[in-house]
Amino acid sequence: MNQTSPVIVALDFSSEAETMQLVDQLDPSLCRLKVGKELFTRCGPSLVKQLVDKNFDVFLDLKYHDIPNTVAHACSAAADLGVWMLNVHALGGEKMMLAAKQALADEHAPLLIAVTWLTSSGQIELDALGIKATPQQMVSRLAVMSQNAGLDGVVCSAQEAPILRQDMGSDFLLVTPGIRLADSEQDDQCRVVTPKKAIADGASYLVIGRPITQSKDPCKVLRTINSDIS
Repeated sequence: MNQTSPVIVALDFSSEAETMQLVDQLDPSLCRLKVGKELFTRCGPSLVKQLVDKNFDVFLDLKYHDIPNTVAHACSAAADLGVWMLNVHALGGEKMMLAAKQALADEHAPLLIAVTWLTSSGQIELDALGIKATPQQMVSRLAVMSQNAGLDGVVCSAQEAPILRQDMGSDFLLVTPGIRLADSEQDDQCRVVTPKKAIADGASYLVIGRPITQSKDPCKVLRTINSDIS
């Protein structure tokens, strides 16, 4: 597809009916779609295939984290679904990420990115784990490890995007959740940024959920966002 929008709509639903009610209102030229753990667990690969068949680029957000061989086979299975992008958890280590990348060696393989430090977590969680680092330092360490393993990019907060863009180069993808349409909007994400600022700070793709999925006119919201950041 000739897809240029950086917006990825998070399909945070618990059923196929809810999901398709929204998807049928969307235009593949305006966005990509993200399928996470709850939706995939409830609806399975068949839903992913439906979305791909509707010409949407699908980001399969399952954050694989296991022994290298298991993760490699899981990534290969995900690629067979025709997804555009999938991810692993960088905390699984460089050996695991290398195995995942090698499992996607085909020229038509999906993009492979790694989750760094979840945007719902901050300094308190790092301290509780006994990790002597700030969230930004943790993200940077995991991003370097991901790049060394040959991955295409990472998931990170848009607040970390400026320094990662500077350190990782222009080709490394930065996929940013925690995007809200106004600074005042905040929920379970504790590091949030608006779309325009995220793009200006170096983000490659923006994961946006409720501001779009709970809107009365999702396509209108998408057009506004795309216009604002173009």
